[in-house]
Amino acid sequence: MTRYVAAKFGEALIAIWGVVTIVFFVTRLVGDPVALLLPVGASPEQMQALTAALGLDKPLWQQYLTFFWQVMGGDFGQSFQFNRPAMEVVLERMPATIQLALVAIVLGTVIGGLAGSIAATRRGSVIEFVVMTLALLGQATPVFWLGIMLILLFAVDLGWLPTGGYGSPSHLVLPAFTLAVFVSASIARLLRSSMLDVLKEDYVRTARAKGLLPGTIFVWHLARNALIPVVTMIGILTGELLGGSVVTETVFAWPGVGRLIVQAIETKDFPVIQAGVAMIAAIYVGINLLVDLLYVVIDPRIRGRG
Repeated sequence: MTRYVAAKFGEALIAIWGVVTIVFFVTRLVGDPVALLLPVGASPEQMQALTAALGLDKPLWQQYLTFFWQVMGGDFGQSFQFNRPAMEVVLERMPATIQLALVAIVLGTVIGGLAGSIAATRRGSVIEFVVMTLALLGQATPVFWLGIMLILLFAVDLGWLPTGGYGSPSHLVLPAFTLAVFVSASIARLLRSSMLDVLKEDYVRTARAKGLLPGTIFVWHLARNALIPVVTMIGILTGELLGGSVVTETVFAWPGVGRLIVQAIETKDFPVIQAGVAMIAAIYVGINLLVDLLYVVIDPRIRGRG
């Protein structure tokens, strides 16, 4: 078990380092931020002085080494736009992203879990057809279109909810529901498929032949063995949402990390881009590491492979 955890942790560190390195070099391809930071008509001397102050006059390999050693100490540099530590700027936006992601993932998991279970246990019925049709529509509907339609209906026409922003529970309803639609649709379809596969197994037929109650079969044989792919899906979706749902945050003017990174790309704020992506990578990889460890709890046979 210890070897299994150590191996997974080592893989996580390598993945984060790889992402951070790629982002460092990619950000240098988006253009020179100096022109955006200085007023129009700035002299070449001013541009040269600012380039040197930002450390952008050095060779790329030297910039990377400086960046690498700073990151090892937890320093991603000063934001060009905010003139503050880049990671501090990113961490300020994390509470909004975490709040939106957790509400969306919990809501989507509950709805998707119920829908998938109902569809699997009512196979061939009208209920299954309706549930799977709605799930397919939920996955196929573009998030930005759904968000705009919800704003038009509940904010503009009915006036029940605000069009966007952040600060009260009412501001959270529309963006959370928008994300939860896709989450619930994905979980419902995967859970149904997984449960139908488990229903074909011999141990389920044996449990039925023994006369076990349907509820007992569902909890101890059906649901537990169908959970591994679902847990994987939930982990992936949670990582994506915690990493910042760029489209949803933009549509609803939600001040999260995803929207911050988009703004940083527009202003060529390299330190904020690097800090934001590093944070997203750490969260995503960390959640996937947690999912791998949950596998051991759900299916103890995996422990023997570590």
